[in-house]
Amino acid sequence: MTYVVTENCIKCKYTDCVEVCPVDCFHEGPNMLVIDPEECIDCTLCEPECPAQAIFSEDDLSNEQAPFLALNAELSKEWPVLTEKKDPPPDAEEWDGKPGKKDLLER
Repeated sequence: MTYVVTENCIKCKYTDCVEVCPVDCFHEGPNMLVIDPEECIDCTLCEPECPAQAIFSEDDLSNEQAPFLALNAELSKEWPVLTEKKDPPPDAEEWDGKPGKKDLLER
């Protein structure tokens, strides 16, 4: 089992989760984070730290969010590891909770 960053992270990109990760499994893209499923140890520490509530156990993904499991695996191979918390984008609060952000994902 792994944890998965889902759609609500897009354009929010809070990095509170990165600070608590003991294995550095977070990778940073232009407007989203992803988790490397091969590195994730299922410690559960990141899930409650996400202000946007965008991190779920793969077992708890809705049908709508299920494609993000494969997306995290794919993009974690392309994007660099992130190990330190950064400031969120200035408009992160405006994007938090908005539906239909999948098409806004920047690769």
